[in-house]
Amino acid sequence: MNLTELTARLHAIRDRNDWQQFHSPKNLAMAASVEMAELVEIFQWLSEDQSRQLAPEQLQHAGQEVGDIVLYLLLLCSELGIDMEQAVRAKLADSERRFAP
Repeated sequence: MNLTELTARLHAIRDRNDWQQFHSPKNLAMAASVEMAELVEIFQWLSEDQSRQLAPEQLQHAGQEVGDIVLYLLLLCSELGIDMEQAVRAKLADSERRFAP
């Protein structure tokens, strides 16, 4: 996944629709949270086993919500000047150190 390319494509959509005025860090974080809630809604009331065996349409819907979340996070990183790949790598390295056997 090329995050630079994805971000450029997102910016093109944003700019074409004059949405940058709405893309404050606060708004983008809130939008990502709303999309996360939509992902959670797919699993609401499912058992643990059911949540691991989604029907094809539920799995597709979950993928769409994951995509929405990632895209909002890419926009948020862009607005804040955060290098998402570097942030994820740093967090993973921290988890590896903290939770190593």
